[in-house]
Amino acid sequence: MEYDDFLVYINGDFVRRSEAQFGLNDVGFRAGYVIYDTERTFDGKVYQLDIHLNRFWKSMKYVRLNPRITIDEMKEATLELAKRNDAIREPGDDYMISQIVTGGEGENRLSSDGKETPAGPTVIIWPDPMNWILYADAWNRGAHVVIPKTRSYSPHMLDSKLKHYSRFNMNMAVHEAHDVDPEAYALLTDMDGNISESTGSNFFIVTNGILKTPTDKSSLAGVSRMNILNLAEQLGIPTSVEDIQPYDVYTADEAFLTSTPHCLLPV
Repeated sequence: MEYDDFLVYINGDFVRRSEAQFGLNDVGFRAGYVIYDTERTFDGKVYQLDIHLNRFWKSMKYVRLNPRITIDEMKEATLELAKRNDAIREPGDDYMISQIVTGGEGENRLSSDGKETPAGPTVIIWPDPMNWILYADAWNRGAHVVIPKTRSYSPHMLDSKLKHYSRFNMNMAVHEAHDVDPEAYALLTDMDGNISESTGSNFFIVTNGILKTPTDKSSLAGVSRMNILNLAEQLGIPTSVEDIQPYDVYTADEAFLTSTPHCLLPV
C-alpha cells in the first residue's frame, strides 16, 4: 500500500495525501490548539466509531472548539473516507484513522479569549498505515517498558480526559526510555509517583489473579482500556482501578499495554 495514495479529508474535500495542505498560521500548529481522536479499521471497517466520536465531541466542547459540523456529519465523512481508501487497501491490511480539529488559521496566539480565528476551524480526517512489524515483534516477544523521569501532565494543568496533541512531555519520555532501551515503551508516572500511562497506551498489571489498571486522574481512559475491563467482567476476572506504584509493576505477575492500534501487547 503506497502511503501517498491514501485519501485525506480536509475541510469538506477528499484529496490525496501527497496533495494535502495545512496552513503554517494555523493555531493548531503554532499554539497547540488542537483536539483529535483515533480509531482503527478491521478488514477495512472502522471499529467503535461512535464511542470515539462521542469522546471527541466532549473534548472539543471542553476546550471551546467549534468544528462547525455535526457529529453525524463527521461520522458520515469518516465512513466515506474509509470506503474510498478501502479500494487501495491490500488484503489483510488495515489502517488507523484520526479526526483532527484545530482552531484554524489566525494570529499566533493561545486562543484563550474564546474568539474563533477568522477562517474558522481546520477539520481533518487522516488515515495512517499500521506498523505491523513493530507490533508483531512485541506480540511475539513481549514489549519492553522503561519508567522515565518525565511525568504526565497534572490534572491541574491539563485534564487527562482530553485527547490532544500537546505531547512534548511524551516525546521527552520516549527519548529518556530509549536512552536505556531503544525498543522500550515509556511508562510515565504522575506528579505523586504513581503509574499513569504509556505514550498512547494504557497499562495493566496482574497480581494474585487481580487485573489492575491506574485511575484516569492523570491518564486517558482509553477505549481499549474500557474494552479490557468489560471483557474481564464478562469472564469473571476480578479487576481494580487504583493507584499503582513502580514497586507494584516490578513485582507484578504479568503486565500489558492496551491501545487502539495494537489492541493488547504483553510486556
